[in-house]
Amino acid sequence: MQGGSLRFLQVKASRCREAVVARMARRALKLVSLAAASSGFYLYSSKYLDPNDFGAVRVGRAIATTAVITYDYLTSLRSVPYGSQEYAYLKSQVHLRSAERLRDLCCANRGTFIKVGQHLGALDYLLPEEYTRTLKILHSQAPQSSMQEIEQVIREDLGKEIKELFVSFEDTPLGAASLAQVHKAVLQDGRTVAVKVQHPKVQAQSAKDILLMEILLLTVKQIFPDFEFMWLVDEAKKNLPLELDFLNEGRNAEKVAHMLKDFDFLKVPRIYWELSTRRVLLMEFVEGGQVNDRAYMERNSIDVNEISRNLGKLYSEMIFVNGFIHCDPHPGNVLVRKCPATGKAHIILLDHGLYQVLTEKFRLDYCRLWQSLIKTDMKRVQKYSRRLGAGDLYPLFACMLTARSWDSVNRGIDRSPVTANEDVEIRTNAAAYLPQINQLLNNVPRQMLLLLKTNDLLRGIESALHTRASASSFLNMSRCCIRAVSTYQRSKSHSLYRKAKISLLEALSLWQINLYELFLRLKGSRLGNWVIAFLSRMHHSPY
Repeated sequence: MQGGSLRFLQVKASRCREAVVARMARRALKLVSLAAASSGFYLYSSKYLDPNDFGAVRVGRAIATTAVITYDYLTSLRSVPYGSQEYAYLKSQVHLRSAERLRDLCCANRGTFIKVGQHLGALDYLLPEEYTRTLKILHSQAPQSSMQEIEQVIREDLGKEIKELFVSFEDTPLGAASLAQVHKAVLQDGRTVAVKVQHPKVQAQSAKDILLMEILLLTVKQIFPDFEFMWLVDEAKKNLPLELDFLNEGRNAEKVAHMLKDFDFLKVPRIYWELSTRRVLLMEFVEGGQVNDRAYMERNSIDVNEISRNLGKLYSEMIFVNGFIHCDPHPGNVLVRKCPATGKAHIILLDHGLYQVLTEKFRLDYCRLWQSLIKTDMKRVQKYSRRLGAGDLYPLFACMLTARSWDSVNRGIDRSPVTANEDVEIRTNAAAYLPQINQLLNNVPRQMLLLLKTNDLLRGIESALHTRASASSFLNMSRCCIRAVSTYQRSKSHSLYRKAKISLLEALSLWQINLYELFLRLKGSRLGNWVIAFLSRMHHSPY
């Protein structure tokens, strides 16, 4: 009897939700129609007006898309047995349809919507593949501002016309992103520069767009209690104002260039402050190929493995040692080139608007967690995962951090490369454990969110270069973790003997890593293979 009552209440609740969504959809369509009619008069009288300038159009489009996606999830899987093959297939189709609708909404509303869509598209091992695969296209489909709009922003911010400032200014942008676009130009003194100009309407629309997203996500959460994406709005609220301030981006660029000045393979374009404002940023022009373009590297005799190793060094230093991390390493922001003067391969780091600053406590816990993962010390993995907010979901947290299966984490993430089957398993689990993943993302410190995105973007680059999960990347991480923890311990010690002991242990640990790396290189070389074969024959010789 109780089971029947419970079933009745569940069905009733489900129908109530569907009725709510249907009402939402009807209201959304009415709002869109009203918006179209009201804006039509203005558009008829002025060919220069953009429908996206009207808040009602943007709001109506977002409400309608949210309502349709919600209704699709509620109805498409209703009559199919949970866990069946048919259920898995239909769920994949709903994911794909919803991702395409979300992509179309981002492309239509532009600005902040594209920025958030790009963030979701970067979460390869945290969201269903249908979403990440579909939303990745937003990195190459960002809108372009017209030359009239670019001239207007430069005129308002720099007080002069383009012709007064530059000898030449290319109309076609080198690249367009969600918030700005970059043009190549030549200054009056002959310097070739990259001019980053903010899209003129982004500032005015961003705050309203974030508020709209927050309201829509809260509404969806009322219908699907397991839907936990408020972390996305919280991140946008915090980071967008910083990304829209190009003076902040310039300061970040100079800070990271100084911080990593010992890395001779890193190139950060110089900032020209005399012609930079909150919406216009002038930088040294540096050419190169995208970091995931193997064909470009082969044409220019650039060692793919060297680039992958150096990129790992760069980010390990930023994350574990300095706690100041460039958080948008998608291929358009990381270029490579062979330096004409020295012949060395350079990594060029662009777009410094989005950085994550780690607190000392978080950074050290994160160091110790990665040390535990590399050493396969599962007790410490559990301990430091809990300290970082994972709670009882620490196995899932470890899998999210490493993008490896739980079996691989237990065996040792540095002992075996990722297989195609394991990759499929990880992506399937991302879809199956979406509620738990969202719960984790809501519980971990906010500092962790951009780190997870950065990790996924770096793995995407490694996958494109076929260097993913190489032993050298884990060795670089180990070095940085040892240095970071040792530096902290010395800073807290008042005894010269204790400081000397810490330094000695640090040197021994680093020496062991260097020795192991040398062994791996010899093992992979022709000489190493010859020595191993010779010793093997000597071992089996009857004499």
